[in-house]
Amino acid sequence: MLSQKLFDEISNKISETIAASPAKDIEKNIKAMMGATFARMDLVTREEFDVQQEVLARTREQLTQLEARLQALEAAATPAADAPAADSEAH
Repeated sequence: MLSQKLFDEISNKISETIAASPAKDIEKNIKAMMGATFARMDLVTREEFDVQQEVLARTREQLTQLEARLQALEAAATPAADAPAADSEAH
């Protein structure tokens, strides 16, 4: 119990020292500089990437369904197109 209290006190003192030191300012400046650099690089967030990935997956699935539907319609239209030609040849 005593060691936990001592550890907490030391941790608090270190945190206070770092907060009052130039290290905190340096950290803020580096974060700001990195943020500006990433903004110029035109990167997307992981969330935006995941959303676009889901949209693409749904689009691919819909395309597959539409291709299958088109093939079925073309197959259905092909015998109908051949039928009148066969009838006219018989006459």
